[in-house]
Amino acid sequence: MWIEFLITSFVVVIAPGTGVIYTVAVGLARGTAASLAAAIGCTLGIVPHMTAAIAGLAALLHTSAILFQALKWVGILYLLFLTWRILRDDGPIKFDAKVDRTSYLKVATTGFLINILNPKLSMFFLAFLPQFVTAGSATAVHQMLLLSVVFMVLTIAVFICYGGFASKVRTRIEQTPLFLDWMKRGFAAAFVILGLRLAFESC
Repeated sequence: MWIEFLITSFVVVIAPGTGVIYTVAVGLARGTAASLAAAIGCTLGIVPHMTAAIAGLAALLHTSAILFQALKWVGILYLLFLTWRILRDDGPIKFDAKVDRTSYLKVATTGFLINILNPKLSMFFLAFLPQFVTAGSATAVHQMLLLSVVFMVLTIAVFICYGGFASKVRTRIEQTPLFLDWMKRGFAAAFVILGLRLAFESC
C-alpha cells in the first residue's frame, strides 16, 4: 500500500499545476532562494485542504455549490491579479529583481494563497487519502495524518527540484532581455489558462 501511495503521490506532485508553474516562474525570475520560498509557500497551502479532508469539511464544500463557487471565483480572480502583476513586472514574479527577506515572505505568501484558494484540492484529498487507509480502522485518522505528512514532504522535495533547475536555467538566460520579456508573457498566459480551467471545474 505504501509503494502504491508513493508512486501515485509522485505522479500527482510532478504534474504541471499552478504550484509547479509558480515555483518554476519564481526560480527563473528570482533564483534558488526565492524558489525555495515559493516551494514552502505552495506546500503550506495544501495543509488546510488536507485538514479539511481529514475533518470531513471537504464533504461540506462538495455538497454546497454556493460555497464551492465562491471559493473557486476568489481563486480565479487571484490568478488573474497575479497575471496582471507579472505583466507589470511587479509582485513575487519580478524578473531581475533584488530579493530580501520581505520579498521571500511575499513569494511564500503568494504560493500559499495560490493553493489555498483552489477548492479542487480539498475534493482531491477527500477522494485520495481514504484509498490508502484501512477500512474501519480505529487509527484511520492517524493513518491519514501520516499519509498527509509524507505527501507534503514529497511535494516540497519535488518543488525544490523544479525551482532549483529553473534557477540554473536563469543564469543562462538572464542576459537576454528579449527572451525574458517573452518568458514573462508566457507565464502570464499560463496563469490565465489555469484560471480558465478552474472556471470550468465543478464540485
